[in-house]
Amino acid sequence: MMQLDPKWEFVSDTVMGGISEGAVTQEVLGTRQATALRGAVSLENNGGFIQMAFDLREDGSDVDVSAWDGIEAVVWGDGETYDIRMRTAQLTKPWQSFRADFASKPEWQRIRIPFASLTAHRVDAVFDPTCVKRIGILAIGRECDALVAVSGIGFYAAS
Repeated sequence: MMQLDPKWEFVSDTVMGGISEGAVTQEVLGTRQATALRGAVSLENNGGFIQMAFDLREDGSDVDVSAWDGIEAVVWGDGETYDIRMRTAQLTKPWQSFRADFASKPEWQRIRIPFASLTAHRVDAVFDPTCVKRIGILAIGRECDALVAVSGIGFYAAS
């Protein structure tokens, strides 16, 4: 596994007029140090998401992860479904992404999302692992109080 050391940042629908609010915090959940996304998602004003995300490189350039088969994360949550999204150099608009969802549990679990299972959103393209730029985890599309945490994230090989 290729372990990442992300510098998570908080992003919400306020960038487009929404009123969702939240934060990314460092905390201990169970026995693990984690980065948590907490907040309230509102659908008002055409909103509906909060996100914690990071660039693979600080300068925003892309990374070739084609030697790997997918993304792996150790996550803890409130039982809700969350999105994991990847952005590549193929994408030109902020609303475009490659995505998959996962069900969280109120316990630590390892999730694996094969690159082949990522779905293109609002773009006519197939995910290209040679030019990955950004990874995000989102609470999106429903009014909720969100809590999802990550204690490790990286890329895995299936072998």
